[in-house]
Amino acid sequence: MKTRRLGKTGYAVSEIGLGCWQLGGDFGPLGDETAEAILTHAANAGITFWDSADVYGGGLSESRIGAHVRGPDITVATKVGRGAGLFPNKYTKQGLRESLMGSARRLGVTRLDLAQLHCVPTEVLRDGAIFGWMDELQAEGLVRHWGASVETIEEGLLCLEQPGCATLQIIFNLFRQDAAEQLLPRAAEQDVGIIVRLPLASGLLSGKFDKNTRFEAGDHRNYNRDGAAFSVGETFSGIPFERGVELVQELRGLSPEGMPMSQFALRWILDHPQVSTVIAGVSKPEQIADNVAASERKSLFPALMMQLGEWYRSEVKPEIRGGV
Repeated sequence: MKTRRLGKTGYAVSEIGLGCWQLGGDFGPLGDETAEAILTHAANAGITFWDSADVYGGGLSESRIGAHVRGPDITVATKVGRGAGLFPNKYTKQGLRESLMGSARRLGVTRLDLAQLHCVPTEVLRDGAIFGWMDELQAEGLVRHWGASVETIEEGLLCLEQPGCATLQIIFNLFRQDAAEQLLPRAAEQDVGIIVRLPLASGLLSGKFDKNTRFEAGDHRNYNRDGAAFSVGETFSGIPFERGVELVQELRGLSPEGMPMSQFALRWILDHPQVSTVIAGVSKPEQIADNVAASERKSLFPALMMQLGEWYRSEVKPEIRGGV
């Protein structure tokens, strides 16, 4: 597995990371044995960056990571700011501290490798006090580094104004390409590591779905496909599901021969040098090998990258809901 530097944290992280939302059961039931197998397969495959959050399964994702015997090469990131008592407008330094201490307990550590503000409201970021609190919690030793996970370009740019912000987690994929224009270059200038989430647009870009695909009641791809529970941009990257299936069919005609859709989508992201790691979630251990293989694929030709950009602007961007 190839590694990249995670911005000013200095961490060397695998360019394919592990998204641990699924470990909380938010994509449907996932047993302890499967969760343990996923973490074991990830470590064996050289995936050294794992991303969780305090609200994934009400802490279950963090607890499962904490119970797993992992080596010192694994960097575990978590998130804070969406839990009860904080979101949407009750943020305090003490509230952040208590939430992060809970994450540390579940993860079995005394200091968190990386704590990310978790899609806190734009107005809270504009106010700016929350950034100062994160600086203070870092100075206290509760976190080694802090960053932010954001939903829009505007929010990302607000975070990049903060000297203490070490990483930025963004939605970036073939269905959400706007960050390449301004956000990625700005982050590189400031040595802020870029963590990409939703690389497969909640599985759409795997190419395995059709218009008849159905999801379990507890899967956010069922209950949040139109933004009923949280930002619609977090599910299928804001693309209406049926239209997304059609767009994937168009992409098949652009994909290099013999390259699976999922690897095509991941390779496109990795071909942006400002990206530090791509966190791809899995619900089955055997899916990890397919994600890892994208790291070994050759870079896409510049002409194809340009064509994909033009296709996005004309065919995809008008379909996005939830802001970019």
